[in-house]
Amino acid sequence: MAWIGEIDLGTKPAPVSAMTLVSLTIDGQAVEVPEGTSVMRAAALMGTTIPKLCASDNLEAFGSCRLCLIEVEGRAGYPASCTTPVVPGMVVRTQTERLKQLRRGVMELYISDHPLDCLTCPANGDCELQDQAGAVGLRDVRYGYGGAGHLAADKDRTNPYFDFDPTKCIVCSRCVRACDEVQGTFALTVQGRGFDSVIAASQDEGFLASECVSCGACVQACPTSALIEKKVVEVGTPDRAVVTTCAYCGVGCTFRAEMRGEELVRMVPWKDGKANRGHSCVKGRFAWGYANHRERVLNPMIRASVDQPWQEVSWETAIGHVAAEFRRIQARYGTRSVGGITSSRCTNEETFLVQKLIRQGFGNNNVDTCARVCHSPTGYGLKTTFGTSAGTQDFDSVQFADVMLVIGANPTDGHPVFASRMKRRLRQGARLIVIDPRRIDLVKTPHVVADHHLALRPGTNVAVLTAMAHVIVTEGLTDEDYVRQRCDWDEYADWAAFVSQPERSPEATEALTRVPAGSLRAAARLYATGGNAAIYYGLGVTEHSQGSSTVMAIANLAMATGNVGREGVGVNPLRGQNNVQGACDMGSFPHEFPGYRHVSDDATRGLFEQAWGVSLDAEPGLRIPNMLDAATDGAFKALFVQGEDILQSDPNTQHVAAGLAAMECVVVQDLFLNETANYAHVFLPGSTFLEKDGTFTNAERRIQRVRKVMEPRNGHADWEIVQLVANAMGLGWNYAHPSEIMDEVARLTPTFAGVSYAALERQGSLQWPANAMTPDGTPTMHVEAFASGKGHFVVTDYVPTDEKTGPRFPLLLTTGRILSHYNVGAQTRRTDNVAWHPEDRLEIHPHDAENRGLNDGQWVTLRSRAGETTLRALVTERVAPGVVYTTFHHPTTQANVITTDFSDWATNCPEYKVTAVQVSASNGPSDWQQSYEAQAAISRRVERPLAAE
Repeated sequence: MAWIGEIDLGTKPAPVSAMTLVSLTIDGQAVEVPEGTSVMRAAALMGTTIPKLCASDNLEAFGSCRLCLIEVEGRAGYPASCTTPVVPGMVVRTQTERLKQLRRGVMELYISDHPLDCLTCPANGDCELQDQAGAVGLRDVRYGYGGAGHLAADKDRTNPYFDFDPTKCIVCSRCVRACDEVQGTFALTVQGRGFDSVIAASQDEGFLASECVSCGACVQACPTSALIEKKVVEVGTPDRAVVTTCAYCGVGCTFRAEMRGEELVRMVPWKDGKANRGHSCVKGRFAWGYANHRERVLNPMIRASVDQPWQEVSWETAIGHVAAEFRRIQARYGTRSVGGITSSRCTNEETFLVQKLIRQGFGNNNVDTCARVCHSPTGYGLKTTFGTSAGTQDFDSVQFADVMLVIGANPTDGHPVFASRMKRRLRQGARLIVIDPRRIDLVKTPHVVADHHLALRPGTNVAVLTAMAHVIVTEGLTDEDYVRQRCDWDEYADWAAFVSQPERSPEATEALTRVPAGSLRAAARLYATGGNAAIYYGLGVTEHSQGSSTVMAIANLAMATGNVGREGVGVNPLRGQNNVQGACDMGSFPHEFPGYRHVSDDATRGLFEQAWGVSLDAEPGLRIPNMLDAATDGAFKALFVQGEDILQSDPNTQHVAAGLAAMECVVVQDLFLNETANYAHVFLPGSTFLEKDGTFTNAERRIQRVRKVMEPRNGHADWEIVQLVANAMGLGWNYAHPSEIMDEVARLTPTFAGVSYAALERQGSLQWPANAMTPDGTPTMHVEAFASGKGHFVVTDYVPTDEKTGPRFPLLLTTGRILSHYNVGAQTRRTDNVAWHPEDRLEIHPHDAENRGLNDGQWVTLRSRAGETTLRALVTERVAPGVVYTTFHHPTTQANVITTDFSDWATNCPEYKVTAVQVSASNGPSDWQQSYEAQAAISRRVERPLAAE
């Protein structure tokens, strides 16, 4: 795709509700636009550009720069076109002698206090101030060029990704407004008055030390080079762009990857992106430098055992070795002695091919994915209650929500772009309930305060939700008409009788959940009576022994109050990785083909057998924990891992290590020698999202194109590597492009039947189901009826976890993510994002720290029944007494050496969020950390290619 320049129409469009069209005349031309449109936007829509500096179509009209003045017949003065709405019969002139004179005078004032270094300025040719000076015909400045003090201001270079040069600032306030209106952080302000006005971050701090979250909205908004990316300063302005999809979280932001030659200069959020609407976070906007990091592996490597150094080999040698090893192992140990793991970071097409390789080539269903260790309870719970395994809404739906219930999620850190949209709606008056053991940012952030924060005891989600249901049912707050029409009434009656029992009341459960009964009752009433109520949840719901029960309890609440099937409501899982939804859709589970159809179903299996020309196993395969168990038992001998790091991300690290060590052939396909590669025998270098074509599916079921920005540095896209392995095993695949893989997915998967690259190019994106009945996709699910016909209420009794606190382990550990890092940190740790989070810290309440004699910043030992590690303490009231919290982004911490093997009763999703622990002062690294570091150092040795190669 060639250069794509986005047109800025100056102001936002008229409200969606504006149905009346207004006719007016601009510069002698008749134009018709929706009521509420500004004159500036109306002119832009007809092709007339009115000069502007403070206006932008992603911000509210401001009217401060005075360049966009117009004349309106019959009206005195010269109003700003950005703040002037159209009215019927209006006659507007945008270019008269008086307007030209006024605009040149305004521009003279700007230029008089601006450096005249255009030829050496990094924004030369990409500067709105420069463009507008030309547009108004400025040729001289009567006031001189010396300014009166601003030109001597120092640059702020503290942020690792962009510079702030106040000498270039024209105080248009676009950066301040972007921080306020788009991001919702309110980190920037205008200090001083009149000519002394300057932009400042927080309390006149450097950008790095301030409250700025480096989302890039201010940089994107700046019309000069006052705020500019360091990469643009280094490389120069880009000359072409490719629209693609971010490979970080499940929001699925669309970006313009702006290039100069083959070098990526910057990632700019695309305002036509339906998931992000022109916004971004620090990861997607700036943290893409890992693609060129010195530690990236670009050549295949093999070794006989993990204590030997890696040997670089050719692709042919590596692929042949993989095929030979898997054939050898299956011949000796049986068909089911091998398996694979798909990636939630790779494309739909690549994930589809890996599960196809396992089912068609290996002849079994031993395939699993990280989606099971995070959101498999979502699939089970929502399929049981609603009939589909995914969320119900699109992200735009949040603007119609009156009440948001956020449970077990931290959107500002895990899904920051969507969190900004949530905060915008909350500032407009929506109400908020937060159910979380930790005081996440949404509880209290600038201009947003939660109505209720239910700081529950970790592991008691089901009890809290059942108590809320008790209030809603016993106080007559259910939507009985909705339930009778849309749901199974007998199931509802059984459920209502269950939740109405006195022992389910907030008062009866308060001692268990630690949630005050009065607060819980008030929250339940707000959810049931506050208007459109939407539930957003994350891994704090699913990663429990009762994860599936909690998802079904959430669905019960939504159905009982009629909050499913329209905009502004619904049940919305916030998926963690960029393609977790797609990995599930593509058949990455051992019991399901693509489209969530069970492998034992004869008709479904027959469809795939006919397409693939082989007989397929009707027996569900092994999940990752089962593979590891079978490996330590000697029955499972080989594993193909694409784009996942199970040694760092899966629970009970010592168990994972033991299972990997017991295998005869572990193949890792990734960008870096990750932690799992410490136990690998073959390393196949992977490609980044910038180097491939394909699709991702985000948390709202939105299928979006991933487009190749540059050629793969390793020589092959990931889908090509899988095809090479398949053909070495004799499967005869001949895909020429990922679009052909998606065509096969569409032929075999009913919910994807209408998906093709042509359709995606035409529509921009599609939300499944997309088929003959819904060719434009499905933004809102279950509008007329549930996918299962009737909605199904499920009794969800609270069952305490087997993980118990006691004298030895009196605290509860829960884990999560932080804004600057992504998952195990393999990518973000290889960028400047480490400036914000260089290490994992253990959050501990001051009361618990004092009882143990611990100070902030002190090294502590974190110990559980599974293992122990050391890290530094962060004493904070963000966690409640009795609860500690840490992230898992740094392998030196090995946080998952602490977590146990307990898991969800239905899906085996690990119980990351509840681990009984003790914290004490540390005497140094744990035995495990020391032995792990020693093994890793030995395992990562690389020798140069052999002469034979």
